[in-house]
Amino acid sequence: MIGTGYVGLVTGTCLSDSGNDVTCVDIDEKKVELLQSGRIPIYEPGLEELIRRCSKAGRLHFTTDAAAVVSEARAVFLAVGTPQQDDGSADLSDIFAAAEGIAPYLSEDAVVVVKSTVPVGTNRRIAVRLRELTGRSVDVASNPEFLKEGCAVDDFTKPDRVVIGVDRPEVAEVLKEVYEPYLDAERPFLVMGLESAEMTKYVANCFLATKISFINEMANLCERVDADIDEVRKGIGYDRRIGFSFLYPGAGYGGSCFPKDVRAAVRVAEAAQFDANLLKVVDEVNTRQKHVLFEKLSDCLGGKLPGRRVAVWGLAFKPQTDDIREAPALVLIRQLLKVGAEIRVSDPEAMENVRSEFGDRLLYHDDPYAALDGADALVLCTEWENFRSPDLARMFASMRRPIVIDGRNVWEPEEIRASGFKYVGIGRRGGASAG
Repeated sequence: MIGTGYVGLVTGTCLSDSGNDVTCVDIDEKKVELLQSGRIPIYEPGLEELIRRCSKAGRLHFTTDAAAVVSEARAVFLAVGTPQQDDGSADLSDIFAAAEGIAPYLSEDAVVVVKSTVPVGTNRRIAVRLRELTGRSVDVASNPEFLKEGCAVDDFTKPDRVVIGVDRPEVAEVLKEVYEPYLDAERPFLVMGLESAEMTKYVANCFLATKISFINEMANLCERVDADIDEVRKGIGYDRRIGFSFLYPGAGYGGSCFPKDVRAAVRVAEAAQFDANLLKVVDEVNTRQKHVLFEKLSDCLGGKLPGRRVAVWGLAFKPQTDDIREAPALVLIRQLLKVGAEIRVSDPEAMENVRSEFGDRLLYHDDPYAALDGADALVLCTEWENFRSPDLARMFASMRRPIVIDGRNVWEPEEIRASGFKYVGIGRRGGASAG
């Protein structure tokens, strides 16, 4: 497994747990030493315990020396990052560097499996480069990942499907053997062409991002016509053609996948001389949605934000992760800092990552209620479980002004208002004037 980022670490560990001998390779010596000690550089429920168990069983190893392990591997997975470049396209420099790094050590029957999210055509380009470096044809397979941060171990071991893109059916058989422990009649092994597999990853993420932007757009419309998006969401979600998945309004999506993949798909379309108008709007709606919390807060405080004390609960882009990439909370924090507000923050896992970005410009509290002391408003940005049933009396007694901005619609408006608070949600009846 080349790369011990989020995807590589989860994939390598889970494949080891099913009985395979797995070595994870990374150029970061400190990260490898950390992993060898049984600790992990990210927060992902259940992963650290699984790594320790597999390492103790002797099936999972970590090293910086690719040359020592690649030659013995039947399958070599490439799971390195493909970050977004300034123009929105995927940066493929690391994955090509990884492919070039393993080329001298590949055995004759090795299969190179591209786990990274890459634009259409990348797998073929990697195959060409490997042929140039080795002087022979090397089998390259596309195996996109569909892991959700916060439940990645379950997603890997209980997949909706496993997607494999190949040119030769014999290559698919090798990977079917690898994934066999996780397959059954309801979890199919889907074999397709390389380009189709590459496109499947982008289409999946673009569709889910579209659902989120759609429900957020409808939530904003509901506020203007005195409808309630939670009631509307139920009204459409019970339609089996629509369902409830990803139909939860909020402050926009973040993380390492949706924003990057939507923009990369737009660039793929442009390269194919196709104007992906829908995807452009999905991205624009989401970017705009990340500003609604600041706008609602400003409305509640009469536009007088300088010097105001604002508490922010939740910093990660979603619960059960410490990932703050493209998190809506960070957009809010930057806007508040710009206008001179005092910001107190709390998050179960992401505070160190936020501290590394903002330093002492924020006040950090392990106890979320401590962040409320003298606050002029509370903004909920991430729906962690420990925020879902707050002590309203304690909140009311701590805050200078009882204003709550519910950026994830996790609280019941009437219950909050009955406790004396001004409540503002996303697309909830009453909008910013409620309370």
